[in-house]
Amino acid sequence: MSPAPAAAPLPGAPNSSEFDPAYARRVMLILAGIITLVLYIEGMLTPSLNTIASEFRVTPGQVSLILSAYIVTGVALSPVVGKLGDIYGKKRVLGIVLVIYTACVSVTGFSPNYPFMVAARAFQGIGLTIFPLGLSLVREEFPREMVPRAQGILSAMFGAGFAVSLPLGAWVSGNFGWRTTYHSAIPFVVLLAILVFVYVRESRYRRPEARVDYVGAAILALALAFVVLALSEGSTWGWTSTPTLGLFGAGVALLAPLVLYERRYQRSGGEAILDFRLLRQRNVMVTNIVGAVAGLGMYLALLSMTFLFEAPPFSGGYRLSIQSAGDALVPLAVGMLLFAPVAGILVSRIGTRPITLIGAAVTGVGFLLAVPAQSLVSLLVVEFLVGAGIGIVNAGMINLLVLTVDPRDMGLATSMSAVFRNIGSALGAPISGSLLSTFTIAEYGQSAPAFVAFQWAFAIAAITFAFAGGFILFGREVLGQKVAAGAMDVAADPTRAPTE
Repeated sequence: MSPAPAAAPLPGAPNSSEFDPAYARRVMLILAGIITLVLYIEGMLTPSLNTIASEFRVTPGQVSLILSAYIVTGVALSPVVGKLGDIYGKKRVLGIVLVIYTACVSVTGFSPNYPFMVAARAFQGIGLTIFPLGLSLVREEFPREMVPRAQGILSAMFGAGFAVSLPLGAWVSGNFGWRTTYHSAIPFVVLLAILVFVYVRESRYRRPEARVDYVGAAILALALAFVVLALSEGSTWGWTSTPTLGLFGAGVALLAPLVLYERRYQRSGGEAILDFRLLRQRNVMVTNIVGAVAGLGMYLALLSMTFLFEAPPFSGGYRLSIQSAGDALVPLAVGMLLFAPVAGILVSRIGTRPITLIGAAVTGVGFLLAVPAQSLVSLLVVEFLVGAGIGIVNAGMINLLVLTVDPRDMGLATSMSAVFRNIGSALGAPISGSLLSTFTIAEYGQSAPAFVAFQWAFAIAAITFAFAGGFILFGREVLGQKVAAGAMDVAADPTRAPTE
């Protein structure tokens, strides 16, 4: 095997002689703190969704909008804010985003009614834009050979933040009320915003000539919002009512002008949100579809299991408190946290397609076992299995994407992958909520989701992961025995294309 040529430096990134390890560690700590806190704020509310639904007197389908509104806005804003960071500087844009996010978090905790809270959560969706900005800053402060390790540490914060948010958020909500979870987070958000302004330098690399795809982002957000709203309100309005069908139709109909506009925008030299040049690559399309399915399954499991844990026994639930329900969701996060790094190690030995297929199969089997599960212990074991499968899928999927695309397209490819994943997440919660609102049971003057609603939710999730497993087979392998040598070259020098 011939030695790999010297890797070209990333745009704006320091070489080994210019690298400032003390400053890089400081940036890593600040960004890791921001990511952990944002994920805590977004996950802490999950165990309290049943309580919020009761307080605002809304259905499970309607309360799912509290999760989905945040993601819908984040889908639209992430590529826009990322491009603004390229134009005006990532530190400046990150600081502005943190100020807006702090204001939104502060307001949400004082929500007087359901519509106000949904609107506040929608504005709070700007928090999703923090992740691509932070990862871009890290990419510019570390030499190329240290970037994967640094981004791996930040990626681990996703699992850590999720694992901490469920039990801690449940403890705060159970003892002091769900609003206190927001109030207690405000000082930490303010502190981290100050640290960014004081200790983080402006990014080295800018592209003032870049264009922002505002129209494409707006059309995508509107189409997704229509579908999510129809799913959330369908059980209340009626699935065959004019408003429900009208919103579904409008959301689907907007896809045609979105595709036409994005193609024209790309031909004119702009960087479209949906890059059809990249989507024509088989592995890029496969990873985006699988990512959307994984996001859908994740939020489908979160909402369904939360309501099942807190539902009364006559509906098949366990009547757990907010604190106990939050603790019961931890196995899902632990499964993801433990098996994602294991899959990351094994993927270089058995290949990206097999490891992703294994993850999809494990998750699908887990959801199937959840359908007949009756005891709390069996459901917790199944939940851990589902989390492990999702973690394996994510590890295989990101390697399949990263080892496929040209390094010059890496930022655009990962951004587009995040858009697809967030679209799936935005649909998962209202699908679960609509099922829980449609199939209900009443006893002793109390109404609750029927057990069959949870069974349908788990069955649908199993079917989606079966589809994902089948779709993975259409991808081209970029690792494994036949291409191990080429993969080693790519690992040494990411500018070299992987061998197929």
